[in-house]
Amino acid sequence: MMMASFVGCGGASTGSGDSAGGTEASADAPAAELTGIDKIIAEAETMTLDELAKKAIEESNGKTFYGVGNSSRGKTALPLFIEYLQGIDSSYSMEFEWQQPKNNKIFEQLTSDSLKSEGTFAMTLIQDGNQIQSKMVDTDILKTYVPKEWAEANGTTPDAYEGFLPLQTLNKVFMYNNTGSAEFTNCWDFVAEGSHPLFMGVDSEIVGKNFLMMLTRDDYAKMLKDAYDKLDASQKSYFDPTIKAMESEASDLGLGADAKYSLAWIKLWINSYNEQTDDGPICNTLVDKSAKDQSGLLVYSKLRSVEESATVSVNNINVAAYQDGYTGIGGYGYCHYLFLTKNSPLPWTACAFIAFMTTTEQGFDAWGKDMGGYSSNPEVAKAIEETYHHSEGGGDEFPAKNDRGYDWWTTDGQLVLEDPAYCSEVSFTVGSWIDVQDHYSTGDEE
Repeated sequence: MMMASFVGCGGASTGSGDSAGGTEASADAPAAELTGIDKIIAEAETMTLDELAKKAIEESNGKTFYGVGNSSRGKTALPLFIEYLQGIDSSYSMEFEWQQPKNNKIFEQLTSDSLKSEGTFAMTLIQDGNQIQSKMVDTDILKTYVPKEWAEANGTTPDAYEGFLPLQTLNKVFMYNNTGSAEFTNCWDFVAEGSHPLFMGVDSEIVGKNFLMMLTRDDYAKMLKDAYDKLDASQKSYFDPTIKAMESEASDLGLGADAKYSLAWIKLWINSYNEQTDDGPICNTLVDKSAKDQSGLLVYSKLRSVEESATVSVNNINVAAYQDGYTGIGGYGYCHYLFLTKNSPLPWTACAFIAFMTTTEQGFDAWGKDMGGYSSNPEVAKAIEETYHHSEGGGDEFPAKNDRGYDWWTTDGQLVLEDPAYCSEVSFTVGSWIDVQDHYSTGDEE
């Protein structure tokens, strides 16, 4: 699971040459010319975690720390952070509250909090690179801080790093029930005639829309073309009319030569997927032997919580990309990013907490204990694998749970990685086109 270099999801290299956000103020001006939160971040980026810890103790002893995030596990990591600080100063104490807004309300909450002279929230852990770019970073509501030791582990420096700071990449992968006769050997099989994969949908979870937009970037469009080229003539004949129809659409949207394959796949996907409210129920459906021939695109880590029974088993599903001979994209990856708020009431403590989560195994443990979530720090990722052995998590009994790790998924597994800058760039073109596509309904004629 060790990563030679963390890429994608706002990382140091996205494959497109684009960068997202970043600590622009600290990159464009000497620290002496900065003020407020930018000055603190610039100074913090020169300090080790232990040095930051002393500043945090001085700043927040006896106070209350408020954080907000898309992941509830921030409230699991905070007590460990406090314990770490108490190891330096046994008299240290800090109360905390961690909020997890539902229904994408986190952006409204952070925007509202940004209007105060001093905010309530010290920091955030947040997903959806597109909205982060346009609503949070471009508006200067959130500030990227890059820990010195995290940057060093990734072979760079805070001032050279471009992009948001990712805590982790999570993957959603194609799976299918194997108790019937259906075979899914190519990513185009999931949009073939009569196929209705279970999926949370672009309106239920916006990172799913980011996935579809990313497919139009040149490198991912080529992956879809290459997978199409591996189909036989009869399979191609089903897709060809849609691909042909998308030539003009791709041109109108200003996309590359292979984008007609992307748009065809996206259109067919939206026209066919069976929208669900959450990945948990999708997983529960697919692992039941009654779900013959059904497929889905869902968070890989959901397999960890399957309770085996006479009718339910992890062995009733296949992870598509793990099968010999599978061709094409295996799923998509999106990130949880870490930011300070522009009016953070405890900026030094926020920096220390972010450094703790991204540079220590203990700090990442709340997320790292489960498969399918990969630390952006290669040293932490290696330590997590040595502790939990996710690559052997299912053993011979449940091979689908043997997590092949970030390096495999982003190469052989052809995981489509979210690039916030690209998503933001095409949001009003490709994104608007996606919005007007017809959705499949279970009442539709098949």
